[in-house]
Amino acid sequence: MAPQPVLVTGAGGFLGWHLVAELRQRGHSVRALLRPGSASPFPAAWDIDCRFADVTEPAQLAGAADGCAAIIHAAALAQVNPARNPAVWAVNLAGTNNILQLARKAGISRFVYVGTANVFGFGTKQKPGDETRPYAGPRYGLDYMDSKHDATTLVLRATAQQHLPAILVHPTFMLGPHDAKPTSNALLLELYRGRLPGYPPGGKNYVHVRDVAVATVNALTLGRIGESYILGNENLSYRDAFRLMAKVMNVPPPRWPLPAGLAYLYGQACDVKARLTGRPAQLNAAMAAVANDGHYFSVQKARAELDLPATPITQAVAEAFAWFRAHDYV
Repeated sequence: MAPQPVLVTGAGGFLGWHLVAELRQRGHSVRALLRPGSASPFPAAWDIDCRFADVTEPAQLAGAADGCAAIIHAAALAQVNPARNPAVWAVNLAGTNNILQLARKAGISRFVYVGTANVFGFGTKQKPGDETRPYAGPRYGLDYMDSKHDATTLVLRATAQQHLPAILVHPTFMLGPHDAKPTSNALLLELYRGRLPGYPPGGKNYVHVRDVAVATVNALTLGRIGESYILGNENLSYRDAFRLMAKVMNVPPPRWPLPAGLAYLYGQACDVKARLTGRPAQLNAAMAAVANDGHYFSVQKARAELDLPATPITQAVAEAFAWFRAHDYV
């Protein structure tokens, strides 16, 4: 009898590609949920069972998880510009609710929800935030953060009240190859093209996307039901991160520090421009506020319980940039 497949939602995304690759490498049968009208990003030799459905449309999802042993729900809309967008809520919250309904009907044995570290309170480099810190996102006014926080609450409620066998993983800022859109790795392209003259005062935690995929697949058999795990690696200020990235790509790093007040004023000016033109500007006030803070996190829990790897960020940058070169992005 063939092994029961693992359903991966958001399989056509940056992390989704790596999840499918990791599952396949371990011998799992994979059912990949892709957006209608999209093309499969996987080599034909991988023999991936591709299904096409919109996570916001329950009728399209009917039967998608039938016969599956587990679901990894990675589908999300990680849009932060504009800061407010109903589509973000539709995908991140309503879409998660639809996949939870799918999981209950299919009677799966493990549900792995992919959230974001931003649903927890951040800290300093000396005392980084962890899974016990309360959500600090309301100060920013970003639908992405708020919707992911509410979706996390939805999964936890289903676990507590309906005995859903769920584990929640929460990546930090992912870098690495196969970012076709590109998404988070667009930062590298902006640096390479000299479009970032300065660096804001804050910072964040960075992680290789493959490490996230490994720990997420590990969560199919490791970890504790109902627990959350931050998946990250290195806490770096923007100044240090941009210098590291620029060195790997052999370009000059941004030279000037951007004072918090100036960055926020620029973000507000961009908001005014967006309202006047009807198109998102390069930045918004919410994004500037995030960049002014240090979003630093501890990943010790995931190291201990999910065997989270620790690939150096320099390697993640080098692999991402090499992939961009090979695919004519630079």
